[in-house]
Amino acid sequence: MRLLSEHVRFIAEKIARELATSKLVSLTHGDEPVIGAAIKRLEEEVKLERAVDNEVNNIMDELEDCEDPLLALKNPEDLEKSELKNLDWLIHNFDSKKLFWLIKRRVAAKEGLILDNDDRFSNLAHRILDDLYEEDLIDYSVSENLVKNLISKAILDYGRRREEIEEKVREKLKSYKRNIVRGTDEYDILFARHYAEELKKLGL
Repeated sequence: MRLLSEHVRFIAEKIARELATSKLVSLTHGDEPVIGAAIKRLEEEVKLERAVDNEVNNIMDELEDCEDPLLALKNPEDLEKSELKNLDWLIHNFDSKKLFWLIKRRVAAKEGLILDNDDRFSNLAHRILDDLYEEDLIDYSVSENLVKNLISKAILDYGRRREEIEEKVREKLKSYKRNIVRGTDEYDILFARHYAEELKKLGL
């Protein structure tokens, strides 16, 4: 799940709230420094994924323009045979979404972006906890893992809430009297509009 830059403060506030209400952690300088430290890490993650996506899009543009698309790949020898076979098939049959994700997995691994949500948010929570501890913004006497799980839970709750909203919007579009075809411009525009409305209801 992609983190959205416009939701970073909401997630950071949720992290501070989870820590403060847990009674396992005390915020030594109040909410705002904790929120600020979390925002910094979350924004780094957003920028990293944006950079990965930009690189993937550049590679895809090169593949489209190249007579032999596989030659446009940087270090194609690093790809496993199964990946190379899938990539060759995807290029010549052009399934843009599958091609994007196959390339993104390779670029993400190179740039250190974790794509599995549970692993990613656990790692991100650990880095946020390290920052909070090193900057003396929190105090706790329980295990570090318990505190990390509180931070991870706040991020995962945000992810689940977004998935619930997306499902709600899909159902809303299915209820239209006319058939709105998924993948069309009309579908994307209506999805974005209803999605924004649902986020607004939650204060996002």
